[in-house]
Amino acid sequence: MHLPLAITQGDPAGIGPEIIVKAFRDAPQETRGCFVVGDVATMRRAASCVAGEGVVLPVLVLSHAQEALSCPPRCVPVLPIEASSLPPEPFGQLSARAGQMAGDAVVWAANAALRGEVAGLVTAPLNKAALSLAGAPYAAFPGHTELLQALAAKHQGLPVDQCPVRMMLANDELRVVLVSIHVSLRDALAAVTFENVLQSLLITHHALLPILGRAPRIGVAALNPHAGEGGLFGTEEQTIIAPAVAAARRQGVNASEPQAPDTIFMRARAQAGRDGEFDVVLAMYHDQGLIPVKYLGVDKGVNVTLGLPLVRTSPDHGTAFDLAGTGRADASSLIEAVRMAQLLGCLRRESGG
Repeated sequence: MHLPLAITQGDPAGIGPEIIVKAFRDAPQETRGCFVVGDVATMRRAASCVAGEGVVLPVLVLSHAQEALSCPPRCVPVLPIEASSLPPEPFGQLSARAGQMAGDAVVWAANAALRGEVAGLVTAPLNKAALSLAGAPYAAFPGHTELLQALAAKHQGLPVDQCPVRMMLANDELRVVLVSIHVSLRDALAAVTFENVLQSLLITHHALLPILGRAPRIGVAALNPHAGEGGLFGTEEQTIIAPAVAAARRQGVNASEPQAPDTIFMRARAQAGRDGEFDVVLAMYHDQGLIPVKYLGVDKGVNVTLGLPLVRTSPDHGTAFDLAGTGRADASSLIEAVRMAQLLGCLRRESGG
């Protein structure tokens, strides 16, 4: 690695710090050159929670991110972004301070990535309610994706709507990209517009092209049951989605016509050494796409933000307040997120991006 990779600690009251410690313990090769952006006391407490399983990991305090490249394996390098003598936040409790700490870590890491000081960021889970409790500026953002979009737009001197991003959830069997993210179902239906569907197709195409080495086969999920059944159950497929697909095809995108949403995810699923019919499915709204991915298991799922001028991945789960402090949280998804960030960072560097 030419640059270190930042891992944000997430909500200190959740499982983020614990799974980070486990990742450094269980995946020493993958985490070489990585460091944690967060609170030293929180990470030391996490190391103590995990210590019951055998290996005790020391927490190393960094002065600069670049020091992470020379850290030995099986330690936890932490770059504190502010000095604090306060004790860690209580496990499993919502608090404004926890939301503030989680948000501050993301802002620091994202800005470092935008300046080219780190290879990218892997974000441990934050709690959206705690983020809101933290007040301005974090209360304006439903989650990581929207916050990162705003930071990227500001860095580029653009309005937020001119820095479009999309969420992709991926595991070994299925990739799904969403047209809309954290909005109500009513607003999600209104977001199925020609412009949003076309933009989603183009972002998906350009993001997966370097990963696959070819144009991705994009399966497009319909909005309505049976893909509208010729207009009997809704006309969005005919008036919005199919025209957007046609426009994307004219720009070289390999996208299907709108397909029945109750079968397209099964058709796209890769299993038993056999590729799926599609490389990725474009889902029209959040739960339409995330339910099938998470049903296959959250332990290997990775969230990737597409469209950003930086690399950002995260595990495919939340803060799990009920598990915080027990040392039982599974780090598999976080380790997969680190692997994905390393891969995307290499591809970005090779392409000069």
